[in-house]
Amino acid sequence: MRYLLGLLACSFFVFGTLTAQTPKNTSTADIYQSIEKLNFLGTALYIAAHPDDENTRLISYLANNTKARTGYLSLTRGDGGQNLIGPELRELLGVLRTQELLAARRVDGGEQFFSRANDFGYSKHPDETLEIWNKEAILGDVVRTIRKFKPDIIINRFDHRSPGSTHGHHTSSAMLSFEAFDLANDSNAYPEQLATTNTWQPKRLFFNTSWWFYGSEEKFKEADKSKMLNMDVGTYYPMIGISNNEIASLASSQHLCQGFGRLTTRGSEDEYVELLKGDLPYDKTNIFDGIDTSWSRIDGGKAIGDILYKVQENFNFKNPTSHLPALLEAYQLLQKSTDDHWKKLKTDELTTIISAISGLHVEASTSASYTNPGEKVDVQIQALNRSDLNIKLKSIFFNNQDVAIDETALNNNESFDKKVVLEIPNTTKFTSPYWLMEKGTLGTYTVNDADLIGKPETPRAFNTTFNLEINGVAIPISKPIIYKYAKPDKGEIYQPFEVVPEATASFADKVLIFADANQKRIPITIKAHKDNISGTIELKHGAGWQVDKKSQPFSINKKGDEQTVFFILSPPTTENESSISPIIKLNGKEITKEMVTIAYDHVPTQTILLPSETKVVRLNIQKAGENIGYIMGAGDEVPTSLEQIGYNVQLIDPTTITKESLKKYDAVVLGIRAYNVIDELKFKQRFILDYVKNGGTVIVQYNTASRWGSQFENIAPFELEISRDRVTNENSEVEIIAKDNSLVNFPNKIDENDFSGWVQERGLYFPNNWSEEFTPILEMHDKGEDSLKGSLLIAKYGKGNYIYTGLSFFRELPVGVPGAYKLFSNMLSVGKEKVETKAKIKG
Repeated sequence: MRYLLGLLACSFFVFGTLTAQTPKNTSTADIYQSIEKLNFLGTALYIAAHPDDENTRLISYLANNTKARTGYLSLTRGDGGQNLIGPELRELLGVLRTQELLAARRVDGGEQFFSRANDFGYSKHPDETLEIWNKEAILGDVVRTIRKFKPDIIINRFDHRSPGSTHGHHTSSAMLSFEAFDLANDSNAYPEQLATTNTWQPKRLFFNTSWWFYGSEEKFKEADKSKMLNMDVGTYYPMIGISNNEIASLASSQHLCQGFGRLTTRGSEDEYVELLKGDLPYDKTNIFDGIDTSWSRIDGGKAIGDILYKVQENFNFKNPTSHLPALLEAYQLLQKSTDDHWKKLKTDELTTIISAISGLHVEASTSASYTNPGEKVDVQIQALNRSDLNIKLKSIFFNNQDVAIDETALNNNESFDKKVVLEIPNTTKFTSPYWLMEKGTLGTYTVNDADLIGKPETPRAFNTTFNLEINGVAIPISKPIIYKYAKPDKGEIYQPFEVVPEATASFADKVLIFADANQKRIPITIKAHKDNISGTIELKHGAGWQVDKKSQPFSINKKGDEQTVFFILSPPTTENESSISPIIKLNGKEITKEMVTIAYDHVPTQTILLPSETKVVRLNIQKAGENIGYIMGAGDEVPTSLEQIGYNVQLIDPTTITKESLKKYDAVVLGIRAYNVIDELKFKQRFILDYVKNGGTVIVQYNTASRWGSQFENIAPFELEISRDRVTNENSEVEIIAKDNSLVNFPNKIDENDFSGWVQERGLYFPNNWSEEFTPILEMHDKGEDSLKGSLLIAKYGKGNYIYTGLSFFRELPVGVPGAYKLFSNMLSVGKEKVETKAKIKG
């Protein structure tokens, strides 16, 4: 793996680098491949629903073997999934998965696009999906992407003809693509888009089929393949010493938060695509067969091609600078073309090639990771020509700011270095993902700037344009301003340069549960993003809630330092749901944002500004027991949520579990997917079941079906089969079918109203078969489906109780759903009715 990553890190054209800001190192092999790609004028767009849906084998094959400009349109950012490497969920998870997709594209050579669709969770049917997404809006986003990207070929990951057979998001992505294929060329469809783009008609639409869609390899062998193309995507690239499948494996392994790190694969592998629209290629191994992908397809292109094809045919690997006159001639001819689309794309490619041939390095970096509007920042400029070519640095611009420099000849390996000042206009927008700047709906993000729709991330606020003259030809090169520093244990690190408010404020908890009428001391942490700031902070709250003081002063001397202030918040006497938010008043401005940083080694550090807000919930909740042991699974916030209602929660290291170690707990809870992700449990399962047998309560939250391997005959003391059954509509009716069971009576009375306000889903991976020892508590179903009784099961085992639940407590508790807290408290309290009664009698 380390060897392959080294190859990728050194690759210039095919793979880029492992982080977006790091300078690219180039070899003559890289330059040659970039010229091959320069001479292919064809485009392919792959369309699916989520991060990880893309077929990296096919994307890599089209980008690196066919040499096509290849893009992936993921309709969502994967916001509704789970995170195996950290705490980010929902919007923050969408930011992380966006960056993992970009990391994958840097590996496989593709480009990345998105729609405004929000991954609201699992959907059983496209009708539901398209209603929640707002079909017209998301269809318009697909049309917009096609019009801007202008693909000759579109490939759908999923089949538009099979609604209800798979995730509704999946089928919806194919249905929207199928419809958009023709709408993109209809001037009456989404005419407002035509102010900034043109209509476009792709040539062919395919479905990326396989035996999996047919149910078995045998059925696929017998299938009619008259409209299918077959490509062997296992090709080996001797120039870089790696195969296409190895590249694809590394690309998909960038999806670390989904647990997609995997072994590389090698060898021949067939990919099939089925023609849905357009003409069938004569050559069924060439998806672009019959489509003009030569320079002749654009105005003035033949003369350009005559030059560049000769460069490719006679490429000088020992001295690539010998091709510079020809490349510069082609560059000048290209500037005369009237085809603006290909002119811009190929100008960028040519500029990159010319820069690589000359060993040119240009960079603008700061020593600070962020600044504020209205400030001034020192920027270190560097320009270096590592060749004997005649290169002059004529001028430099920061966006529209002219940097005062003298025209300078860049001599071979003599670095031009200059520290200059960048003035940040007061009107500069803060750095943050553009799709999170306004409040959206359940299914659709709000994006007011139409030019941003489809982009993977917010464009950098500041870019540096180096106006160069190379052998007498004027060539501008634009680079984003970056933050560069070094760490002793990691070396040189590049990060984005951000623009943030002068201060932000945040709460320690996103939900505060008031289990009784007692007031709470609320800490608010103010973080300075500028030296020497002073102001006041207020705590905004809803009706019925009271705060001890209107405002408090604060003063922070050093940028990056923090100060915590406290307000005393008193809840209403009755049950209530509301929210609180801080208001910073500073230099005549009001700031209501918190700043969140996402930092992992495999993606660039991300800065996100979100409304600073905490939900506050006044509950009348009862509980029995105090000490809870929690075995963390794939990661959730349930332990923190339980502490909110007064439980003492201790995280249990599975390696330390013994028969004696569990006795001190009133209940033991296993986090989501614990049996899927913790191998150690195969050795400790007997102690967990002994704990139940001897009088303990164990609560097992959902696990994915049959993914704990052969080491477990069963995760329960009795027969229990986990299925893929789920109820995805969070508003689906819930019936309590075991009305006398303690789970719905002690210490809190549970009724149907306690299932109001749930988010994203009712639950998932319900058991569908269990032994008679289990008692089902609830019954629920999605519209048009049979009722399911496996969401909450309890069984007496020895002196204790074993509970299995597929209910989505890991989603409901962190957002403060009152009924979810009451039901979970009841689960933790099961078996303690007699203890509670004896205590009352004794009292």
